[in-house]
Parts: sequence; C-alpha cells; structure tokens
Amino acid sequence: MKIILDTEELASACEILARHDFVTVDTEFLRETTFWPQLCLIQLSGPELDAIVDPLAPGIDLAPFFRLMADASVTKVFHAARQDIEIIFNRGGLIPHPIFDTQVAAMVCGFGDSVSYDTLVQRICGTQLDKSSRFTDWSHRPLTGRQLEYAMADVTHLRDVYLHLRAELEREGRSEWLAEEMAVLESRETYDLHPDDAWQRLKMRVRKPIELAVLQKLAAWREREARGRDVPRGRVLKDDAIFEIAQQQPKDAEALARLRTIPKGYERSQGGAAILAAVNAALAIPRADLPRVPRPASLPEGNGAAVEMLKVLLKLIAEKNGVAAKVIASGDDLDTIAAKGEEAPVAALHGWRRELFGEPALRLIQGEMALRFVNRKVDVVSLPAAAE
Repeated sequence: MKIILDTEELASACEILARHDFVTVDTEFLRETTFWPQLCLIQLSGPELDAIVDPLAPGIDLAPFFRLMADASVTKVFHAARQDIEIIFNRGGLIPHPIFDTQVAAMVCGFGDSVSYDTLVQRICGTQLDKSSRFTDWSHRPLTGRQLEYAMADVTHLRDVYLHLRAELEREGRSEWLAEEMAVLESRETYDLHPDDAWQRLKMRVRKPIELAVLQKLAAWREREARGRDVPRGRVLKDDAIFEIAQQQPKDAEALARLRTIPKGYERSQGGAAILAAVNAALAIPRADLPRVPRPASLPEGNGAAVEMLKVLLKLIAEKNGVAAKVIASGDDLDTIAAKGEEAPVAALHGWRRELFGEPALRLIQGEMALRFVNRKVDVVSLPAAAE
C-alpha cells in the first residue's frame, strides 16, 4: 500500500494504474458541516498498485487523478458510486467514464436490493471485513495504520468483486443491462441540480398554487445561499420553516417574526430580508402564471387489484431470473402501469426491463396472461385470444 502525499507521486501512480483496463476507486469524505463534501481520502487499486491519496496534503494537485478518471480506456469501478462521482464532479468538473457500479451490477446478478459492500465481499471473496473504523473522522491527521488498512480494503477486495460480477454479467448476457444503468450515473444532470429545481427535493406539503410559488422561490434562494456559503441547507433555512413561510406568506419583518419556525431576531437579518424578497416576488406573480400543484393521479377502479397482481408477477420474474425486484420496477412503476398501461412513462417499459418484465406486465393487465396457483406454487399462463 502506497501513501501518496504529493503531485509527483500521484502522477506516477496514475500512470501505472492507467496501464490496465480497470481501476477500483473509493473516497472518504465529510459533509456534516458543509454543503459540498469535504474530500479526505482517495483509495485506488489496480493489478500493480494499491494506493491511498491524501487530498489534504499541503500543495498536492489532484489533476493526475482527474485525468485518470477521464481516461476512456480505463473502467472506473465503484461500489454505490453516486456520492463518489458527485465529489469528483464537484472537485474536478468531470464525470468518470466508463464506470462500473458493483452495487447495481450485484442487483442485476441477483444479490438482492442495494446490497452492501461488506455483504458482497463476504459472499464473493469469503472475507469478513473489519468494520471498527467505519465512523472515523477522515479529516483528522495523522490517520492510524488500522484506519488506512480499513480504507484500503474498500478497493482491494473490490477488484475481485468486479471481476466476479463482470464475468457473471457476460455469462448471463446482461452486460448491456448494466450499461443502461451506468448511463444514468454518467449523466451530468444526475449531479448538476439547478437551484430553481431545488423545490423538488422537498416533500409536497402545499395545496395552493401561491404556496407552491413561494416554496419554489424560497428553495431556490436557500440552494444558492447554501452553495455560496458552503453550509448544509438546514443551516440556511430548515424545511419546516420553508413550509410555514409558504403557507403564511409574510410580507414584512413583523409578520415574519411571528412565525414559529423563525428564530428571534432573524427577521432583521440579511437572510430575513432575502426571505421577504422571495415571498413578495412570488406574490407578484400573476394568478394565471402561478405553478400548478402536482396532484396524485386518480387511479381507475380496480387499479389496486391490478397492482397486487403485478407485484406477484414482478416477484416471480425477479426470482426466476435472479434479478433484484427493485432494479426492475418500483412500486410507483407498478401503480402507473396498472393505471396507464402502454402509455405509462416508466423505466420498466423500456430497454431490458421491458423485455424482462414490461411486456408480461402489459399482457397481464390486458387479460392475455393469468396467474395460477398449482402444486403450492404461483406461475403464469397465457390465455387464448378473446373472441371478437
């Protein structure tokens, strides 16, 4: 295991790692007190080299690491990649390509829903990982040998996990299935949320268009403020305060001060002024231009029974094919398929999911297929075409 503390060492290590067709990658970070994750360690492993990069080392430039992440000839292997990629995107302005997420691959290969790295290592490598350093403060220096060994294990065993899952996907002819999932993880839109869309993160607790307009303005302001100050969103304004302001719509400091969720004196601060500006900007929107409050789609009669049948079908297909049900279709997908059939705008009706589950699901709700219980098992049977 090599500990890298300067740019020259990092460049040399990345040259070695780039000689091979894959590198396993993990990061350790903190984000309890910041908006952007604070990158504390980078772990890299390949056939020739295991390395830990200290991004907090004085003067180190991570440019060689980012070049490796952009090298299209090297597959970057992660487990549960989204947060690691978010860090690389924010720090390096790029999304690693190509990537292989072992958690997603494991679901496609039948290891269950959102399987943990520890579980995969135990089931594939037969190794029980030491979890004692899981809650380390990775920003603290110096790190102990035990902490470094724990961090390194996140990528050394990942090599064997990757090779096993890659072979399994190729054997089952499912490599293209994973490629569809990786396209989402490699999409810039996955990580570059525009502040004006920040309201979509909030659970909908508003009922009127004007309340939604205020909520949208407040959420966008909070997002920009949190990013600019590099603090968690809740440090700027808590969700409960956003909802109360959206419902009460205070127009001045006196009204803002009366709200239960607003700290005493906050109405006289710059933040208070910004909140009032956002509220009044929303109140100035013409009635005809106010946003529409999303409403749950009204489900047709009998939809509940159709969904229950689709759940059984999904379970059967998932078990038969050794694929986690969660990666095939969600509960919302089933609701929408039952309600809208072929017109349902869901992933389960596209790509490999459609072939595996979508087509049988449509046949089931169209009466072309049935479920039956025989010999203490449920199976599916095709039905004869209905007479005209």
